[in-house]
Amino acid sequence: MPAHTTEHDGGLPEVRCPRAIAPRDARELSKQFFDRLRHLEEGTRAYQYARNTLIEMNMSMVRFVARRYRHRGDDMEDIVQVGIIGLIKAIDRFDLSREVEFSTFAVPYILGEIKRFFRDTGWAVHVPRRLQELRTELAKAKEALHAGLDRDPTVAELAAHLRLPEEEVIEGLVAANGYSADSLDTPVDADPLDRRRALTDVLGEADPALETVEDLHALAPLLRQLAPRERRIIELRFGQEMTQSQIGAELGVSQMHVSRLLSRTLTTLRAGMLSDPAPGSAPGSGG
Repeated sequence: MPAHTTEHDGGLPEVRCPRAIAPRDARELSKQFFDRLRHLEEGTRAYQYARNTLIEMNMSMVRFVARRYRHRGDDMEDIVQVGIIGLIKAIDRFDLSREVEFSTFAVPYILGEIKRFFRDTGWAVHVPRRLQELRTELAKAKEALHAGLDRDPTVAELAAHLRLPEEEVIEGLVAANGYSADSLDTPVDADPLDRRRALTDVLGEADPALETVEDLHALAPLLRQLAPRERRIIELRFGQEMTQSQIGAELGVSQMHVSRLLSRTLTTLRAGMLSDPAPGSAPGSGG
């Protein structure tokens, strides 16, 4: 009997620390527990003890399977918790009479739950399948190269390792950013003196073009109220970027007259932008 067990009054070994049982000992003990479990009444204290001990003793199997997915970037504890669901299903459905090792029976259940977890949680944004698969290959390559280089590999090194063009590797690295998304409320450590700052406080900046859009929106009705010749001068000067001399030649007036008309029209428009004009009033008239 392993050093971690004593005789239990329910006819089963009393395992003091199930998770500390070596995998080889766990296999032998599991056979005893499964054999006894099928004779116990579900819901009894002895049944719960046997079932819970089986779960604890076989946790190393879950962690072994979960380690296959450590390169995916997900929290390992989340993957382990999902794997435990598969382990419990396997325990509840295992039958010693099948003469199959429990590990052989349980691993597909554990893998199935983990794969279902990845399928259900999925990517934060839609990414083509080839890039999803490339992300996995890149993660494996990074891990393998890091072990030999003792640093993160470059794009060129990843491309050589995977025998892919550098452009494709870059595309895969960029696409990998779509696998998970952080909340805008995620705390940041950019300022160690202010732990209250969130990601939204340090991302982005004011867009000056927004103010321009607002100005154009306010200017549009004022332009519609201009006399045709003044509106034409504004269009030639700022739309077609013509000089005052060119505008004068176009309209058949002197450059000086164009200058006076343009100055007066701009003054009128500026005043209209700073105050709400009276309904029906025109900002200016031809002269």
